[in-house]
Amino acid sequence: MGKLMRVTLGSAFLVAVDIRKGSPTLGKWIGIVASAENRHQVWAPAGFARGFCVLSDFAEIQYKCTGLYNNKHESGILWNDPAIGIEWPVTNAELSEKDKKAQTLAQWLASPDSDNFKY
Repeated sequence: MGKLMRVTLGSAFLVAVDIRKGSPTLGKWIGIVASAENRHQVWAPAGFARGFCVLSDFAEIQYKCTGLYNNKHESGILWNDPAIGIEWPVTNAELSEKDKKAQTLAQWLASPDSDNFKY
């Protein structure tokens, strides 16, 4: 599903990564600092992984989605996968248990689930 991401309290680095098989921009990413003050947003269409890191003491990140959330089909790409090379603005990230167990982009592309996201 596509997601429009924005920050309404605090600030965060918002990221979108193309994970569509056959895409000329497969593995490419975009990241911006978004805050309540600058009102920047990131649009991540279906077929893009999304992530963020909070840069302030706290942040509120809102999503506008094109579909309904379904945790049975939720997945994740490793935040620091060297094949993607996201330049995160933090060095000591605090990760959720889900993010600690995420797969690399190569593992994602080898999984049957990735067949649902072809370019």
